[in-house]
Amino acid sequence: MNAEIEKVLNMVQEGKVDAAKASELIQVLKVRESGSTTSPRSTTYADKMLKVRVVSAENDNVNVNLPIKLVKVVLLAGHNIASSIPQSQKYVKDIDISLILDAIENELDGQIVDVRSANGDTISVTIE
Repeated sequence: MNAEIEKVLNMVQEGKVDAAKASELIQVLKVRESGSTTSPRSTTYADKMLKVRVVSAENDNVNVNLPIKLVKVVLLAGHNIASSIPQSQKYVKDIDISLILDAIENELDGQIVDVRSANGDTISVTIE
C-alpha cells in the first residue's frame, strides 16, 4: 500500500489532483487494505483540516486547506525526501517532525500561528 500512497503523493506534487482528492484516495486505499467495504464518515480529529491563511497588504492572499490525514503522510514523506536532497538538507536537519506529529496525535486544535506584521500582512494557521 505504501507504493500506492506514494503514487497519490506524486499526483499531488505534479498537480494532477488536489489535497482533498488525495486524502480521499488514501482513505480508499486504507479501507481497501483493511478489507472493509464501507468508508466510515465520522467527525473525528482526523477529519479536521489544517488551514493556512496569508493576507498581505499588496493583496497577495493565500488560502490553503489540508486534511489532517494528508498532513501526517506528507510531513513524513516530505521530510524524508528533503533530507535526501543535498541542497535542502541544511534547511530540514533541525526540524523535529516527531514534535509536529505528536501535536497531531494529541489532537492539537485551534489556532497554532497568528502573525501580524507592521505593514499589515497577517498569517494564520489553524486546525479545525
